[in-house]
Amino acid sequence: MGPACGDQERTDSAIARAEVTVELDLVNQRTINSPIEPRGAVGDYNAATGEYTLYASTQGPHNHRFLLSALVLGIPFNKLRVIAPTVGGSFGTKGYLYPDMALVLLLSKALGRPVKWVDTRTGLMNSTVQGRDHRQHVTLAGTRDGRITAVRCTSYANLGAYPSTIGPGVATALMGRSITGMYEIPAAFCEVYAAFTNTVSLGAQRGSGRAEAAFLMERLVDRYAAEIGMDPAEVRRRNLVPKEKFPYDNGLGWTYDSGNYAPNFERALELAGYSDMPARKAAARARGKRLGVGIATYVAICGVGPSTRMSKEGMLGGTWESANIRVHPTGEVTVTVGSASTGQSHGTVFAMVAADELGIDPAQVQVYEGDTLKAPYGQGTYGSRSYSMAAPAVALTARKIKAKLIRAGAVFLNVPEDKVVYENGGVHEAGNPENAKTFSELAMAMWYGWGLPPEIEPALDETTHFDPPDFNYPFGTHVAVVEIDELTGETEVVDYTAVDDAGNIGNPKIVNGQIEGSIVHGLGQALMEAAEYDENGILLSSDLTHYALPRAADVPLFTLDRTVTPSPHNPLGAKGAGEIATVPPAAAVVNAVVDALADLGVQHIDMPLTPEKVWRVLEGGAR
Repeated sequence: MGPACGDQERTDSAIARAEVTVELDLVNQRTINSPIEPRGAVGDYNAATGEYTLYASTQGPHNHRFLLSALVLGIPFNKLRVIAPTVGGSFGTKGYLYPDMALVLLLSKALGRPVKWVDTRTGLMNSTVQGRDHRQHVTLAGTRDGRITAVRCTSYANLGAYPSTIGPGVATALMGRSITGMYEIPAAFCEVYAAFTNTVSLGAQRGSGRAEAAFLMERLVDRYAAEIGMDPAEVRRRNLVPKEKFPYDNGLGWTYDSGNYAPNFERALELAGYSDMPARKAAARARGKRLGVGIATYVAICGVGPSTRMSKEGMLGGTWESANIRVHPTGEVTVTVGSASTGQSHGTVFAMVAADELGIDPAQVQVYEGDTLKAPYGQGTYGSRSYSMAAPAVALTARKIKAKLIRAGAVFLNVPEDKVVYENGGVHEAGNPENAKTFSELAMAMWYGWGLPPEIEPALDETTHFDPPDFNYPFGTHVAVVEIDELTGETEVVDYTAVDDAGNIGNPKIVNGQIEGSIVHGLGQALMEAAEYDENGILLSSDLTHYALPRAADVPLFTLDRTVTPSPHNPLGAKGAGEIATVPPAAAVVNAVVDALADLGVQHIDMPLTPEKVWRVLEGGAR
C-alpha cells in the first residue's frame, strides 16, 4: 500500500453500512506551469576572491544557496551569493534546483567570465516541473437525508521520471490530508500510490495537492446530491463544519485553526443569484444554450510551518521566516526579508506592515529581498506564505523597534517608562503632548546614543525569526455559471462568483489580483489545459501553439467578496491568499457542465472540457 492517512478500518466500515454510496473514477490531468517568464540564470565567478554570484529566477535564493554550496558544488557557503531579480511569475516552478544554476557557475569559473543561460518556452515545458496528474477511484457514503458519513480515495500519482524536491509530498500529504474540505465527515481515508514514468518530474503548481483534493470531494458531493435527489447547495449546507467546533481535527492530519464556513457559503450563493438559476436555465434553452451552475467549496493549507511539523512530513530544512528592520539616522527605514517576490508586490505590502506598526509614512520604508547578501536567511516564497509568515516577522520586528523607542523615550523625555506614549511614530509624555520626540528625532538620538543607560544599546536594528505554531487554513466558496452551445459544444463561463476567507488581509487590491489570477489558472485546467505525451514519453504539447492557456476573452468579469476569520497562529491574524482561489475553480466548472447536461444522464466528464469532448456527449457519445 502507498502512503496513507486517515482511518481505513473505520472508513471501510462506514461505507459498508451506509444507506447510500456513490463512486467516481477521476482523471486529474497533468498540466504545465506557464509563467510569463521562463527560467534563466547568470553565473559570475571572481577569481581574485574565490566568490561566486548567481543571478537566477528563483523563489528561494537562500535555500538554493545552501543546496548549491553544500550539496552540489562543495564550495564554502560564504563564498556564494544568490540574487533573485524581478521574477516574471513562478506558480511553484522556480522553487527547485535545476542543473543550469550549477552549470553557469562552473562555466564562469572555467571561462573566466560571466555566463548567461535563458530557457526557451519549449525548454521550459520539457524540463520545468509539471503539476496535478492523478488517477483516482473515490467513494462517498451518506444517509438519505444528506449527511455525509465517509469518504475514501485511492489515488495513483505520476511523479515523472524522478522525484522533485517536494513532488512526493505534494502528491501524498498535501492531497491526501485535504480530501474532506469544509465538511464534517466522521470517517475518511486516503491512500496514494506513487508511480514513476518517462515524463517531466511532478512538482508544485499553484494550489498543488489541495486542488486535486477539492476536485474529488466536490465532484463526489454533486454526485451524491443527484443520487439522493437533493439540491447540491443543501447537501453542502448540512455538512459544513460548525463554527463552534474550531479548532477542528479533520481526521486526516490537519487541525483547522479557525473557520466560520456558513456565512461564507451563504454569501457566495446570494451573490451568484443561486435561487434564480431555474429561470436562467429556461431563458438559455430558448437561445439554444444549456446553462449549468456549479458550486465548489475548499479549505487550503497555507503558511508552510512550523519547522518541526514539516520535518515530520518529510521535508528537510526549516520553514520559519525572517525579517530585519534598520532605522537610519535620518528617519528612513530599511526592511529586509527572507522571502522572494515572484509578482506578489512584497515591496508595497511589507512597507505597509512596517509603516502601520511604527506609525510612519510608507514612503519612508524601503524593502529589500531576494539577495542572500542583503537579507537575513529565509525560506522564500511558496505555499501562500508571504503575508502569513514574512509579514508577521516584519510586524514583530517593528514592535521590537517600538518597544526600544519607548524605553529610550523615557530617558529622552525624562519621565517614567509607563508615562511614555508611542503615537504616530513618535513619543510624548502622557498628558503632556508638548514633551515629545518625533520619529526622526528619535532615530538621530538613537544613532548618536548620547545619554543612553548601559541597558539600552544605541541604534535601531532588530531581527525576528518567526516560526508559527501550525499551518493556517483559508477557505471559501466559488460558484460557476456556464452556458454550453448545443451546436458546437463550446462551454462559456458566463458568471463566476468567489467568496474567499484569508483572515486579515493586507492590501485588498493586491489580494484581489491574486484571487483573479488564481481563478483563471483553475479555469484553464477545467476547460483547455493538458500535457500530452506520446507512447514513447515525448511531450507533444511542447509550446503554446499546442498547449492552450486561458486568455481574457475566455473568462468573465468576476464577482469577488470576502469574509474575515483571523488565524490565531500569527500576530496579524493572516491566512494564505496567493494560490487559494486556484483550488476550487476546476470543480466548480465541471459541476456546472454536468449540471447543464444532467437531463442527458451525464454523471461525469473528465477534464479538460474541450468543445469537441462536450459536443460528443451532446451527440450521444461516451460519458
